[in-house]
Amino acid sequence: MDNIIQTIAIYALPVIFAITLHEAAHGYVAKHFGDLTAYAQGRVSLNPIRHIDPIGTILLPLMTLMLGGILFGWAKPVPVNFSALRRPKQDMLWVALAGPGANLFMALLWGLVIKLGLAMSESDLSRPMILMGEAGIKINIVLMVLNLLPLPPLDGGRIAASLLPLRMAQSFSKIEPYGFMILLLLLITGILGAIIGPFIGMGIRMVAWFFGLGTE
Repeated sequence: MDNIIQTIAIYALPVIFAITLHEAAHGYVAKHFGDLTAYAQGRVSLNPIRHIDPIGTILLPLMTLMLGGILFGWAKPVPVNFSALRRPKQDMLWVALAGPGANLFMALLWGLVIKLGLAMSESDLSRPMILMGEAGIKINIVLMVLNLLPLPPLDGGRIAASLLPLRMAQSFSKIEPYGFMILLLLLITGILGAIIGPFIGMGIRMVAWFFGLGTE
């Protein structure tokens, strides 16, 4: 029981901010390119409460943490009206990249938290900062890599649709209604972990290398 409580305490903030700031970044970039839908609904915000989905942001990540395997979860999707973007097909690329980009940025911030924790080695806060920083790096790299899968409606699917010729993009986008079911099937069968696991490991090692942290 103590281990469960400790795990929740370490992972709670990294999970909440990783998932919710990912969504806020989509809304901010969409606003920058002309779509005010998310802004009008108060979703261009750093307040996690505006983005939390009780199942996807809290329950499911906790279950996957307890059971092991790939961390899985989501926030309430930020509404984006792609037709309201100034250049819908081209701007879709930047709106989609914003979420994974936010996760990469947060992974680097958590790396900085580890460095600060190491520098405060005599403080009681040192160990919690290091553990939370390690969790933050892992969570954000997992979400970044997962969302870059070229599968609609994931960000990687939006990116692919933006880069493909119009006719191919329209055909590719027809997969979207089945994308979540495909993702769940890949998760349950273990194929998802086999696909993205090496990229997650590489991303974590790169962040560790950037801060001179080394890897275990």
